[in-house]
Amino acid sequence: MTLRDTANLGDIFAPEVSADKLALIDCRDWAAPVEHTYADLNNAANACARGLLARGFKPGDAIAMLSANRVEFITAYMGILRAGMFAVPINFKFPTETIQFIFTDSNVRAVICDAGHHRDVSGDLPVFDFDDDGPDGYAGMLDPGPFEAADPGGDGVAMVLYTSGSTGRPKGVPLTHAGHLWAHNFRVERAPDNSHHRLLVAAPLYHMNALCVSLFAFGIGATIVLQPEFKAERYIAAIERFGCTWITSVPTMLAMCFADPELTRQADLSSVKIVRMGSAPVSPKLWARVEEAFPAASIMNGYGTTEAGPVVFGPKPGQLPPPISVGWPSPGVRLMLADADGNEADQGDLWHLTPAIMPGYLNLPEKTAEAFSEDGLYKSGDVFRRDPDTGAYFFVGRVDDMFNCGGENIYPAEVEAVLVAHPDIEMACVVAVPDEIKGMKPVAFVVLVPGAELNEQQIKQHALDNAPAFQHPRMVTIMDQLPLAGPGKIDRNGLEARAREIWAKSPAAKAG
Repeated sequence: MTLRDTANLGDIFAPEVSADKLALIDCRDWAAPVEHTYADLNNAANACARGLLARGFKPGDAIAMLSANRVEFITAYMGILRAGMFAVPINFKFPTETIQFIFTDSNVRAVICDAGHHRDVSGDLPVFDFDDDGPDGYAGMLDPGPFEAADPGGDGVAMVLYTSGSTGRPKGVPLTHAGHLWAHNFRVERAPDNSHHRLLVAAPLYHMNALCVSLFAFGIGATIVLQPEFKAERYIAAIERFGCTWITSVPTMLAMCFADPELTRQADLSSVKIVRMGSAPVSPKLWARVEEAFPAASIMNGYGTTEAGPVVFGPKPGQLPPPISVGWPSPGVRLMLADADGNEADQGDLWHLTPAIMPGYLNLPEKTAEAFSEDGLYKSGDVFRRDPDTGAYFFVGRVDDMFNCGGENIYPAEVEAVLVAHPDIEMACVVAVPDEIKGMKPVAFVVLVPGAELNEQQIKQHALDNAPAFQHPRMVTIMDQLPLAGPGKIDRNGLEARAREIWAKSPAAKAG
């Protein structure tokens, strides 16, 4: 497909794609999925742009989006951008007070939402509800007709995404049309002749992972199979039902699919030719499971940040990265691994700069200054190591997650990889609890393979046998499933709070 000549991120449909080609299958009603052509989506996006302007909103206004995945989310997003306004997609799992903070922080002028999240909107903001068929609902706001997408200018903001806010309030991240068109075009140019693909999208559209993948699919003239939310059974069923050839996911999502061996064993997954994971680390065990489930697929682990965009690492021409690696630095990206003193190292905090970089956190000049090095590299807080033989990069853990136990630094992801290497352990999350002597100690929450019988001592012994002694979890809690937060990520903060509560009452806390 040819790149579209546009300065507006909301106007990126492949120029030669047929208007009547199937663009999206909306699976919100699983019993009766609805198909939409490229003409349908283009007309709906134009109607939204015209409708917002007709209602008196102006270019540069912020329009919030609060909804589960559905076709209207995508066309409204594109319509907002085409009108020269910027979108503020919001994690609807945020508490109501946090959502209200975001409205104020980004100076939101109106809210587009679904009925299920209308209640989270208070005050005098105009609300256009997807499920309200009246004159003041979303459908009533639309103004069908042709529309020429606005030119937002070189530094025009396309969207403001809010970080998860694991510590304090979430931070607004303005992202420009120009920056994300660079990332979009970069990916489209490297995926020629891919319009035949059907991409499965189940991660939430308020997150960069699903949003950028959806735009990419339109840029190559492919078809999206869109699920309202992730459910393992429906995710696997959709692959077989719709013949999905390209699946995207957060690794935790695939781990949940494999938690029930029968789920994948009974399904026909032979259509899948490409598997792309991202937004979280991948264990060797999960990688092997993916290879087994999708033997004909090209598998890659991606990496990106909200602040610097989805293009950082990737393959070399004609060479896929080693398993679980994110690959090598992409052209146009400058990066380094920084040690605690800010010096280059073979393992350290990833500092990087891409053309998709944010101009700075919204209304937070001090946080912005802290986030960048003196020469303008964004400090990601993600620790990577560079393999000395291949030069490929591997994710190690988060700087914020790392803790010290008796003088030794522990990255939870490393311990988790050791635990899930056990054939009877499906998933694991390692967090720290305070200790008067060691400072902090690792404890673990694990989910066993269905039917497996394993006790706490056996799990501890497995860690002792396969990793340095200081890394072994001093307490293990076996769970039916791990709680999730955000786009398919484990709720590490919630588990840490639970661990500290359990640990304080445990004899092990006094045993040293």
